[in-house]
Amino acid sequence: MGTDENLQTAFAGESQANRKYTAFSRKAEQEGFTNIAQLFKAAAEAETVHALSHLRTMKQVESTNENLKTALEGEVYEHNKMYPEFIKEAESENRNSAKITFNYANQVEKVHADLYQRAIDAINTGKDIEKTQYFVCQTCGYTAEGESPDTCPVCGSPKQRFKLVE
Repeated sequence: MGTDENLQTAFAGESQANRKYTAFSRKAEQEGFTNIAQLFKAAAEAETVHALSHLRTMKQVESTNENLKTALEGEVYEHNKMYPEFIKEAESENRNSAKITFNYANQVEKVHADLYQRAIDAINTGKDIEKTQYFVCQTCGYTAEGESPDTCPVCGSPKQRFKLVE
């Protein structure tokens, strides 16, 4: 394995550690361990610093237009190929909770693809997208523009499960 592969592996590992430590922090908070939660948050932030450094070193952060195209390509791949295959395999193994989480992600990737395509269309005319607020369902990840819906169209969660992205 060469340095480029090592950078990619390190980026993936640091990215996963960030998300894992974020989950660990939330669990510690739920259990009343606020100081341990803060430790996990600090470690998660450090992992983000590492991941972003690796990504920059790999020269994978380009112009906004190129970044949008890369993001769109990833979302389309996930909802057209990756998640349908994962859902099918989870069904064949009777892994209902895995099927549900894959299905939620698959439906939301379609929304993200649409949002990215609209941003590409705007940037191709030399404009930014219109200012809006985004709300994310904390059950399935559905991303709503403007305001949160009364009920999530993907998982059925109530309005209270949406978090404003700041």
